[in-house]
Amino acid sequence: MRFSVSETREHPSWTRRLVLRGGVLLACTVMVSALAGSAKGVSAGTEKIAPRLDVVSSELRDLRRRLQDSEGQLAVAKVQIQRTQEILRYSTRYRIPADLASSIYDIALSEGIDPVIGFRLVKIESNFQPRALSSASAMGYTQLRLATARFYEPGLGADQLYQQDVNLRIGFRFLRDLMNKYDDNAELALVAYNRGPARVQAILDQGGDPSNGYAQAVLQGVHLKR
Repeated sequence: MRFSVSETREHPSWTRRLVLRGGVLLACTVMVSALAGSAKGVSAGTEKIAPRLDVVSSELRDLRRRLQDSEGQLAVAKVQIQRTQEILRYSTRYRIPADLASSIYDIALSEGIDPVIGFRLVKIESNFQPRALSSASAMGYTQLRLATARFYEPGLGADQLYQQDVNLRIGFRFLRDLMNKYDDNAELALVAYNRGPARVQAILDQGGDPSNGYAQAVLQGVHLKR
């Protein structure tokens, strides 16, 4: 079908109207999409700026736990450093191997004895000689009689009592029991360690003084906490 020029000028083409209407619809669609995207962006940005409360709480708890772990590790490290320094100090002071100083220090603490007293006791009793044997058959570092040692470990043999850690552990445990018996009176406990608890108690019951200079020798230079 053909249209004349006059018909085209007088009556706008339906095609032009359709294109114009489509352009308006396309523009509206683009605008709506842009606004929707902008709203989503604002929402996403808001979530990043203000995270959920439970997430923040979880992160705080994790941070607190890591801080506590770090503080605990630091405290352990300080104790280990202090222990090493003390052991080296005793090793140098008494001119003994570090492994012996370490055993005396650790076992004294584990048995509730001040390491200062522990080292002095071993010094006076045996001068740090592992095979020391007295005329009364007291043996090893802490000069224990076999009968006394067997009170703590029945069936213990003489060779076992000469073992370093065994001798130190039983000797310090014996002293700790005496400290308990005499209400942490170190002087009386040491005299009883040297003379025997039965003999010391008998002297005390008679109103006498069992002191014989032994406690003073062990405690020389030691400042006791009252």
